[in-house]
Amino acid sequence: MKKVKQFGETVEGYNIPVLNEREIRASAGILYLIMFWSWILVIFIDNYLLLKYANTIFLADFIIRLFISPKYSPSLIIGRLIVSNQTPEYVGAAQKKFAWTIGLVLSTIIFFLLVVLNSDSFINFLVCHTCMIFLFFESSFGICFGCKLYSMFYKEKAQYCPGEICDIKEKQEIQKTSSMQHAVVIGFFALVITAAILFNDGFGAKPTSLWFILKSAFSI
Repeated sequence: MKKVKQFGETVEGYNIPVLNEREIRASAGILYLIMFWSWILVIFIDNYLLLKYANTIFLADFIIRLFISPKYSPSLIIGRLIVSNQTPEYVGAAQKKFAWTIGLVLSTIIFFLLVVLNSDSFINFLVCHTCMIFLFFESSFGICFGCKLYSMFYKEKAQYCPGEICDIKEKQEIQKTSSMQHAVVIGFFALVITAAILFNDGFGAKPTSLWFILKSAFSI
C-alpha cells in the first residue's frame, strides 16, 4: 500500500502532526506587510505593479505549502529564521492545512482576475482584503479564522489550536475586561473622532521645514 505523505512535523509528546505557530505568525506578518504596501501604492498612486507581484508570491507560497511541504515555503523559512531563538508553540497541522487551502483558493481567484485578465473590480478588493484580514488577525492576535471553520466541515475536533481557541473554556481573571475599561476604549475613539472634526484642517496641512520655522522665529 502506498504511504500517504504526512503534512506537518512529528514532535515527541504530540499524537498528531504539528507545526510551529510562531513561524506561521511571522510568515503571516511578512505576507501582510507586502500586501499592505501593495495596496498603499494602488490607493495613492494607482500603481498595481507591486500588487501583482505580491499576489504571485502569495499564490506560489501557498502552492508550495500545500502540494510540496510547509518546510519549503519561502515565507515560513524566513519566519523560522526570525523566531529561531523563541520556544516553539505547536499547533495541529490539519486545521492549518484547511486554513491555507482557503488562502490558496482566494489567491488563485485574485491571480486569475488581476494578473491573468488584468482586470479591476469590487471582487478584487473584497477578496484581497479578506486575505489581508486573515493575515492581520493571524500575525497580530494569533487568531486563525480557518482553524475556527475547520470544525464546521470536519467531524473530528481540531487539536492544538493557537491559543487554545478551539476549546471552550472560562476566561482567567487577567483576561476579563471591566465596564471602566470598555468606557476608556469608547472614550478614546470619541477623542480621536473629536480631534478629527476640530483639527482636520490643521492636521491636513503640509508640514513646514523646521529650519524655516526656527529662522522665522529668531529673525523677529
